[in-house]
Amino acid sequence: MGGRGDPPEGTPDGAPNGAEDEYRSVVFDESFVRAARLQEYSAQERITDHAPAVRRRPPVRRGLSRQFLILALLVAVAFGTAIYMGVRNPYPSTRTARPPAVEPVRMTVIPLAPPGSVPGTSDVERLYDASPAAQFRIGAEGIPLPAARRTAHFSDDQVHSALGTAKDYVVRSSLYPEVLSGRQVRPVRMLLDPDQFDQFDRSFDHPTADGGHAPTGWLVRFDPTLAELADPGIRVQGSLHAEETDASTLEVTADHTFVYALRPAGADAEAEASLFTVRRELHFRFDRDDLRLHQTQVVASHAQAGPLSCAEDSTSWLRPLLSGQTAKEGGPAGTDPYASDGATALCGTLADSAQPKV
Repeated sequence: MGGRGDPPEGTPDGAPNGAEDEYRSVVFDESFVRAARLQEYSAQERITDHAPAVRRRPPVRRGLSRQFLILALLVAVAFGTAIYMGVRNPYPSTRTARPPAVEPVRMTVIPLAPPGSVPGTSDVERLYDASPAAQFRIGAEGIPLPAARRTAHFSDDQVHSALGTAKDYVVRSSLYPEVLSGRQVRPVRMLLDPDQFDQFDRSFDHPTADGGHAPTGWLVRFDPTLAELADPGIRVQGSLHAEETDASTLEVTADHTFVYALRPAGADAEAEASLFTVRRELHFRFDRDDLRLHQTQVVASHAQAGPLSCAEDSTSWLRPLLSGQTAKEGGPAGTDPYASDGATALCGTLADSAQPKV
């Protein structure tokens, strides 16, 4: 009888003892196979007790994948952050960085009274040739633009834009016939920063000699009932200068002398004319929005004009003394030192050297 684990009919012939065969655990002879017990599982047994013959694929996920949801969430967070940073911009624009209302214009108009009668002649060219304005240029040619040089924070083009806008203001407020005659103020108003519209409009609606609401501080205009231009060729000489005051501001200074030939209103061309001189110093301020929009802030206006009578009010209109006239007796209007909003009334004397020798 075979040993434990041997086939029923013993070890095969010619083979060594099965205990010594190193392949005994894996090699089976025919008798072993025949003696093996075979069992066929039913279909139900195969289903319940054994793994299926075909591996099932994982179920198809319906809807959005987890990766897509994460990506959509990241995009939403980035978009929300961009909107928040746009609303809470840590670098405010120049317009929002400055105060909502610009600094009010400071203005003075000083009448210059002649010591005697005003010289005049019907020959306008002779008047100019006999005066200090003989070498002045005519009109806007007397307001040349200087070379525009960049500053630390402003380019050549920006400096050129500031100078050009300042020149336009000087031309419109001192040379336009419709402005000089008092028919128009809009050409000047259009160049102002909108924050100055209220002060400008109040100056013309309710003129006041308070140093901030005088029409003659904004522009040159003659009382149309007294005088008119005898020659449209106004003589001009002066300069423009630009400088940077801080990283967001340019300032331009305009200093010009204007000489007008005037005659009585409604007089014929043969009437005697006389010269009227206005020295204007204007200070302009520009931020980056002003440069882009071709507008300016007038910071200060200082004018000396004559021949005028110190006794006449020069707040709303300039009332020139014409050929043969002399200044009225009396000085400028009184100044009330107790009035907090009042301005000191000033007056000067027009030097003989400023008058034509005719």
